Amino acid sequence: MQPIISTTITFVKQQLKNAEGGHDWFHIERVWKNSKLIASKEEGADLLVVELGALLHDIADSKFHDGDETVGPRVAREFLASENVDSDIINHVVKIIENISFKGGNVNQKFKSLELDIVQDADRLDALGAIGIARTFNYGGFKNRPIYDPAIQPDLNMDVDTYKKSNSPTINHFYEKLLLLKDRMNTETGKQLAQERHEFMERFLVQFYAEWTGEK
Repeated sequence: MQPIISTTITFVKQQLKNAEGGHDWFHIERVWKNSKLIASKEEGADLLVVELGALLHDIADSKFHDGDETVGPRVAREFLASENVDSDIINHVVKIIENISFKGGNVNQKFKSLELDIVQDADRLDALGAIGIARTFNYGGFKNRPIYDPAIQPDLNMDVDTYKKSNSPTINHFYEKLLLLKDRMNTETGKQLAQERHEFMERFLVQFYAEWTGEK
């Protein structure tokens, strides 16, 4: 492990020691590990950029900073500069942080690179499957949202501001984000890993509705 990776891990653990359970160090660790797995199967990726991007991608998530998307990139840039990381690497990592997030179904990202594709896929994988379900309900509870309300339909046409401000029931989030991710994976490895997790969520929803309506 390169010294800068070890130093970054220590920094991230300290910064996120009181974070919400779905966006804590363990989320970062899972994304970091999945990023390395995907990068190992995708030729041409700069592994240092991938690892730093994964470790710092949620260093100051805008959801927990009044929607301010400038905090995370600024914190990451200041940290990497303090560690004398090459400016080209810093700029690339910051671009990853600025462009990684899902901002609603109708928004296209403004920057592309293989390294961003890899980290974004790894982050999206952590929003899928069993862990994705657990994180979704954890965050819904954190925001005091209802679990489900049959009268409130998912909104698949939200712009960025509406998506950020949405307080719709947690089940709606499956349709507004989670079930859309499988078809938005960037790499072949990411697509393969996403398929099983996507199918698990579909089975969960079938069981959920059956229990909700008293069929099971």
